Amino acid sequence: MRHHPGMTDPITIAVLQNRLNAIAEEMGEAMLRTAYSQILNSSRDFSIALIDARCRLVAQADHIPVHVGAMPWAAKALAARFPNPSPDDVYLLNDPYRGGSHLPDLTVFVPVFAGSALMFWSVVRAHHSDIGGATHGAYNPAATEIWHEGLRLPPMRLTENGVLREDLLEMLALNVRHPRDFRGDLAAQIGAARLGEQRLASVIREFGAETLSASIEAMLDAAERYARQIVSDWADGVYLGEAVLDDDGFDKTDIAIRARVTKQGSDVTIDLTESDPQVTGFINSSHANTQSAVAMAFAFLLDPGIAKNEGAFRPLTVRLKEGTIVWAHEGAPVTMCTSHCSNEIIEAIIVALAQACPDRAMGGWGRRLRIALNGTDPRTGRRFIWHMFQARPGGGGSAAGDGYSTIGEWHSAGGIKFGSIEVAETRFPLIFETHEYRPGSAGEGRYRGGYGGDMRLRVEAEGITQANTAGEGVVHGARGIGGGHDGAPHDYTLLAPNALPRKLKSKEINVPVPPGSVIHVLSGGGGGWGDPALRDPAARAADAAEGLT
Repeated sequence: MRHHPGMTDPITIAVLQNRLNAIAEEMGEAMLRTAYSQILNSSRDFSIALIDARCRLVAQADHIPVHVGAMPWAAKALAARFPNPSPDDVYLLNDPYRGGSHLPDLTVFVPVFAGSALMFWSVVRAHHSDIGGATHGAYNPAATEIWHEGLRLPPMRLTENGVLREDLLEMLALNVRHPRDFRGDLAAQIGAARLGEQRLASVIREFGAETLSASIEAMLDAAERYARQIVSDWADGVYLGEAVLDDDGFDKTDIAIRARVTKQGSDVTIDLTESDPQVTGFINSSHANTQSAVAMAFAFLLDPGIAKNEGAFRPLTVRLKEGTIVWAHEGAPVTMCTSHCSNEIIEAIIVALAQACPDRAMGGWGRRLRIALNGTDPRTGRRFIWHMFQARPGGGGSAAGDGYSTIGEWHSAGGIKFGSIEVAETRFPLIFETHEYRPGSAGEGRYRGGYGGDMRLRVEAEGITQANTAGEGVVHGARGIGGGHDGAPHDYTLLAPNALPRKLKSKEINVPVPPGSVIHVLSGGGGGWGDPALRDPAARAADAAEGLT
């Protein structure tokens, strides 16, 4: 059925909004089912977006918010480099200083045309298990410049006249540690983006470009009206918030993100210019990543049902200063930034706006402290890289109730999964001796935070396995809000055979892990919300009965 050109009645708009959302979701399912590596086909560290020719976010699927918020900035960088894209070509970038998140996140773009006019970009961003650089697994706590972190890709054409550039692909694959997974994961991204192109072309044929364009404008405007209606109910004023990172892995400790938030009418201005200067280590943020983190914080305070498109963020103005930790000068290392300092940017903003809309604020979500293992599987003799997505920290409590346990961090908002324990044990020389909630880790409150995890992981690799840690939260736990208590910080210990227990720091490289070692992970809990004295006694009793207090 071909719809009348320009017809933008509410039903047509609603149908098209759901069609676009469904396309993004289908692209995500295709990516999940065709990716090669565990980090994508199990932990789901990828995201989908549909962006229009004006580089505006139109639709997304529920994946990783910190990815999606930066994608319009990547589209702007791509459009500047390729103002007249070819209908048959595929484009690629990962540079954090050109709209990427961090180097492991490769972003694939496929243009979608209505006749000869560019109408959409079908976009897939995915975290690859390795991107070269000095250390395995892409996170390098020893990096002092971005060139220590891996391959840096500006906007580029991956195809010519629709034909894959094998020379370029070979160059990329040659510079990563697991080229098979790299090729397979990149092919999955291209396939998912091509699927989006096909589905969008079908919508254009069915409804016509004029109706579709008018409907998109209506969708964005509706999201803006909804967001402004919500913000208008918040108390006007100027509010301050602060969050603190443990360290940069070098000589800086207690690094502060400072937010000054001005709410006036239906407008919100978030000023991060007083944040600490950029640091030596990889917890600096690029401009696009910080813009994404600010958008996430704002979105978390809106209603869940609001469309998360460009219109929803129109009430928001962001002020940054180059040379600070939230906008490092080009060339600084930034690989950790999608987690930290993203989480702290969100936390500082939530702390500030909790004074304007206390019933919408939530306790802090636990911080990310990852481990990457690089070793040899004795069953196959092949090298492996395993990324730890298990034993995730707890989420924050809120006026809606207790925080979710082991949900993960603010930047992913539950979008990253820890996957099947049994599948991990099958694919890697690992045994999970325990994987359960960590008693006492949740921040107290009227509504407590979620519990962190307690995991004992036995490594049965051949010879010495090398472990890297990368993250935050060993010193500072997730923030309590409105009188709620902070969640417990992380506590990771290496228990090697015939050796004393060794506490793992949050930023280490090449930690030797002998065969038979156990890594004991106690992950942090979420921050509490509200006065703990007001907690329902029955809820306390239930936690005690479960052995969680």
